Amino acid sequence: MILAGDVGGTKVHLALYGFSEGRLSHVRDEKFHAKDFEGLEQIAQKFLADSGNPQVTAACFGVPGPVRGGRLKLTNLPWILDCRDLSHKLKIEHLFLINDLEANGYGIPELSSDQIYQLSAGDSGAVGNRGLVSAGTGLGEAILVWNGRIHVPIASEGGHCDFSARNDLEIDLLRYLQRQLKGRVSFERVVSGIGLKNIYTFLRDEKGLEEPEWLKERMALEDPNAVIGEVGEAGTNELCAKTLNMFVSAYGAEAGNLALKVLAVGGLYLGGGIAPKILDKMKDGTFMNAFTDKGRLSDLLIHTPVRIILESRAALMGAAAYAESRAAALTGASERAASQANRS
Repeated sequence: MILAGDVGGTKVHLALYGFSEGRLSHVRDEKFHAKDFEGLEQIAQKFLADSGNPQVTAACFGVPGPVRGGRLKLTNLPWILDCRDLSHKLKIEHLFLINDLEANGYGIPELSSDQIYQLSAGDSGAVGNRGLVSAGTGLGEAILVWNGRIHVPIASEGGHCDFSARNDLEIDLLRYLQRQLKGRVSFERVVSGIGLKNIYTFLRDEKGLEEPEWLKERMALEDPNAVIGEVGEAGTNELCAKTLNMFVSAYGAEAGNLALKVLAVGGLYLGGGIAPKILDKMKDGTFMNAFTDKGRLSDLLIHTPVRIILESRAALMGAAAYAESRAAALTGASERAASQANRS
């Protein structure tokens, strides 16, 4: 059995997968509120106990941030993760930590056609590098390098690059956030769950867009991002509609930036939890207009396929695929070494 995890800034999603005849098979999964637990070890132990304590041969967790030497200090949670420590405490011999967008990248080949929405066909026959941008609690980015045979996911922290304003309204937003944050503004402060609320507050407080009492109450009692998405798509409130429009436009612009940087002729994928929830807005042209608005390089972006990952378990599938592949490689290497030692 393989244990897979997708560790987010607010939730931890764990799953068990079987593996036979070259394919993963989903067994069960469960989501946990991260702040209800002291660390990942405690969540994994509870999940495994609730699953009947199956024999786990390999595990992989996709985590938000740069993993160095099997160790990571999370950005949005007060946790320090160490794969050797987790391996020992969970009694799992082969345990890996990889960047969450890297896990997403490994998950793409595991997806079926109905788990992906094609936002723009582009040149669907083109082969080459791909880009992956995921707006959720934060903003993650990854490069899928084409090596002539497969796409190899490469982690990055591109979501923390400087926010680049493109028009007067975004310049005003940048200046507003500079004051609020007392300095530098990254793309994650605009294109993410955090960003949605930042744009909303900017339009309300700086631009004077009305927040009626019914909306104020919903924002206080419900998930603010869900409210903005629902009301914005319905078009029943100008504040939410303009917030969503600014967000999707900035999302498209940054996705286009990544596509240019990695020459993503093989396609640009959108992961994370936000895009599938505002799919109607993603389809109305706002995203693609910003994505392709690249001056002399616009034609390149017009021919770049753009696809939205609809499957919420994509990162789990990728983490499971990575765990199985690495564990098999390590086991095979160990067996070969033992065989050579016996022959000598």
